[in-house]
Amino acid sequence: MKYIDRTLGVQLDLAVRNFPAVILTGPRRAGKTTLLRHAFPHAEYVLLEDLDTVARATADPRGFLDDLRLPVILDEIQNVPFLFNYIRTRIDADPECFGQWLLTGSQEAPLMQGVSESMAGRAAVFHLLPLSIEESAKVAPFYGGFPEPLARPSAANLWFRSYVQTYLERDVRAISAIRDLATFRRFMGLVAARTGQMLNKTDLAAPLGVSVPTITQWLGILEITGHILLVPPFYENFGKRLVKTPKLYLADAGLACHLLGIADRKALRASPFLGPVVEGFAAAEIIKHRLNRGLARGLFTFRDQQGLEVDFVIDEGNGRLTLIEVKATRTPMPNAAASLRRLTKAIANYETTAWLIHDGRGDLARPATLCPGVRAAGLENLHDILSTQHTG
Repeated sequence: MKYIDRTLGVQLDLAVRNFPAVILTGPRRAGKTTLLRHAFPHAEYVLLEDLDTVARATADPRGFLDDLRLPVILDEIQNVPFLFNYIRTRIDADPECFGQWLLTGSQEAPLMQGVSESMAGRAAVFHLLPLSIEESAKVAPFYGGFPEPLARPSAANLWFRSYVQTYLERDVRAISAIRDLATFRRFMGLVAARTGQMLNKTDLAAPLGVSVPTITQWLGILEITGHILLVPPFYENFGKRLVKTPKLYLADAGLACHLLGIADRKALRASPFLGPVVEGFAAAEIIKHRLNRGLARGLFTFRDQQGLEVDFVIDEGNGRLTLIEVKATRTPMPNAAASLRRLTKAIANYETTAWLIHDGRGDLARPATLCPGVRAAGLENLHDILSTQHTG
């Protein structure tokens, strides 16, 4: 498989020149190991899922680290979290020796707990999601961004089936003592069917016959492993009564399509899930864009109790907001911008830019103006728009 340059590489290069350690989290098969091994080809590589390797590290942590040749890539370090304390001791002995410890993990929350306790101030932390549309033209709402199905689209369904099975057997059992994996698999399907909706835990619990606390735990597992996005409501009320519930998305549109039983792009176009899948795809692209540049996620949604709803509000900082509405159409119409227009008028204390993003092509040099203050552009232009907003 030909290597695809990752946007995050620029931030990694900056980090290894300023921090003793770099920690890269993200879902399995997003490309973390490939990125590090390509960026640092002379670093020693150690996979911490091999049972013999884990046993050696457990039995003699100091001896295990003594035998390493720095710089070193320690892959899936969440399997041996006790190593953080020993690595910290070595960093503190020579704090000006940068870029020596390159660590990856597929379970963000447990890994971050180890970082906060042992590596605070010593490590630059990044989160890598699957490929974005600015990194590969093959990325699309049906295929998503995982490298393998993009490289072999004819086997995409088989890959996703195997991925879900491996994920259930490995990560879910590693994080929680879930015995009924079949029910958890049905839960993932329900989450896919509710992508783009306000999170309703009772609605997820009832069809499965489980409790709301169980759903909370299971959502935590999907969030820990980078498979869902919870987009919180924007915190300003603009004089309105807000709905304070986050919106729920699958983090990868290809995985969402697989879980929904959507077999190909034609089936997606005819599916009632087309709108939510495209909206979720856009949400993931926005977060990828920002994380790949070392920015905070900064992504919110807006909905008030009077029914005014805008898909995404991006806090650009310095009093600037970007408002985005996503429509799964190739022919955007002015009436589709009504919510954007209403919310723009309600905002007094921010400089706002409003875009309607559609599932078609557009000329970013001459974006269509749907109504005063609202422009339209295609999904393929989304990253260019975002770059202009947070740098301008």
